[in-house]
Amino acid sequence: MARDSALRFGAQTDEVMSLLRVVNLVRTGEADTRPEIGRLTGLGRGVVAQRVEAAIEMGFLEDGDYGPSSGGRAPRTLRFRSDQGTIVICALGALHIRVGLASLDGAVHAEAHCAWDIGRGPAETIDRALGMIDELLAAEEPRPIWAVAVGVPGPVDFETGSPVAPPIMPGWNGFDVRRRFEQRFEAPVWVDNDVNLLALTERSHRRDDNVDLIYCKVGSGIGAGLVSHGRIHRGANGAAGDIGHVRVRDSTAVCRCGKVGCLEAEASGWAIMRDAQLALDEGAGGILAGVVERGEAITPEAIAIAAQDGDALAISLVQRSARLIGESIAALVNMFNPGVIVVGGAVSSAGEIFLAEVRQRVYELSLPLATRDLSIVRSIGDEREPLRGGAELAIEELFEVTFPRWFADGRPTIEGVKGGA
Repeated sequence: MARDSALRFGAQTDEVMSLLRVVNLVRTGEADTRPEIGRLTGLGRGVVAQRVEAAIEMGFLEDGDYGPSSGGRAPRTLRFRSDQGTIVICALGALHIRVGLASLDGAVHAEAHCAWDIGRGPAETIDRALGMIDELLAAEEPRPIWAVAVGVPGPVDFETGSPVAPPIMPGWNGFDVRRRFEQRFEAPVWVDNDVNLLALTERSHRRDDNVDLIYCKVGSGIGAGLVSHGRIHRGANGAAGDIGHVRVRDSTAVCRCGKVGCLEAEASGWAIMRDAQLALDEGAGGILAGVVERGEAITPEAIAIAAQDGDALAISLVQRSARLIGESIAALVNMFNPGVIVVGGAVSSAGEIFLAEVRQRVYELSLPLATRDLSIVRSIGDEREPLRGGAELAIEELFEVTFPRWFADGRPTIEGVKGGA
């Protein structure tokens, strides 16, 4: 019967689009009763009933409880069936792998994490990630996998799903990440820069569907995700927001990408670790010296904590990093005019010590009009954020971009999603 419903709508574009809109209104929570759907769409009661019936037969919606009455018979609520499929998320970082499973409403219900060096290459890294995902799936009630989202710490050609000249990912240039996951899960796969996933998470925290936002991550590396009118701006080749490799004036530091003077070589987590070690080797004391004496590693997190605890060396390193990053963000503010800048990553965990310097440089160097309504805040810092962002990416691609291509099948397939491309 579900297939019959799909075929009934398949050749009639206006009817198809109204059906998809009905599903998405319920899915996003904009409407949860038939009268609300009619009010928002302008469709007549009979047409709404027909579309809802088709959506239920196809498995997208189901009837819920009765809602409050406004004088007549209480309306029956509708629910999107978010439990009918699973989204697999794999968030690769420079020094870790994080994987998770989410329902179709974006709620992450299982996750795993391990330390890992992305420099070990694509074959070994993806094998490890797939093994972690298989362990999560084995502990779950079996459900069809509807989509896979993968984040990587470097520029990505979004159309092909391949990293493009990633500075800190040797062996990954042009590697077909999408293919490995498609082969394993037989589901559509989307691959994106890891900072874009974090930007999508921040977008989901805000009620404004047309938000203009910059997410700047300052961890082992530095990158920015740009959200323009509610949509990720990736640029022509996936390099939009790659501020880690813009030139710092008068810098002679060699970057991991091989160039000289990159922002990442002066202000990233690995750069301030280098500078901290040099200062300690020259006899600097304080909290960081005590960390070394105890045999513990100097990490960006350790430097951020030491700064919060008042260590002079750590404070100076964090503040210099923040000033340099603030200068690069200011250039983005003048060009992009965001309403919100969110700063995240290990170095930013120093809190106001870091954020205050970023704010000062941005406001000093940006146009008054561009900063008039600008807010600069720290991210929540939840370790699940890249997983939530991966789920947001998959949901957006499934229901807002490719839905008309595959809805007649009742669930997404690789061929169906690509069919209209």
